[in-house]
Amino acid sequence: MKKEIRSAVNFLKNLLRCKNVNDQNINAFGKKLQELLKQHYQHHWFPEKPHKGSGYRCIRTFGSRIDPLITKAGEAAGLGFYELGHILPQELTIWIDPAEVSYRIGEEGSICVLFELTAPTTCKKEVSDMTSTSLSGSEYLTMYAATLA
Repeated sequence: MKKEIRSAVNFLKNLLRCKNVNDQNINAFGKKLQELLKQHYQHHWFPEKPHKGSGYRCIRTFGSRIDPLITKAGEAAGLGFYELGHILPQELTIWIDPAEVSYRIGEEGSICVLFELTAPTTCKKEVSDMTSTSLSGSEYLTMYAATLA
C-alpha cells in the first residue's frame, strides 16, 4: 500500500509544484495526505482482490468539489480550498488500487498508469516519469499539458 499511496501523493505534489507552491507547503501537503490515505485505506485494501473497494479508494476533483482527503491535507499545509481549486485540474480522478495507480484528467480523458508492479503498458514512459520529484515545475507542466492534448 505504501508504494501505491506514495505514487499518487507524488503526482499531486507535482501538480502543486507546477503552480509554484513553495516546497514547505508541498512537503507538508504530501506528508499529511500520505498519512490520511494510509489511515483511510486501512480496512479497504485487498491485494488478493485489487478491484474490491476501488470506488472507496478513488480520489476525485470535479467542478467545485474536491475530495475531502485532499482538502484536509491542503488545510494542514496552509493551502485553502479555493487555492487548491485553482491549482488542481477541474476534473481529475485517481484510482489507488493494490499493484496499480491510475489517473484520468477530464471525463473523456485517457486513463494513464502512474504506478504498476509490472511494466506499464497503458501509458508512455513520460507519464511514469511524472512521479519523479526530480522534475522541475516547468518540465512537469509541459508533460502535464501534453496529457490534456
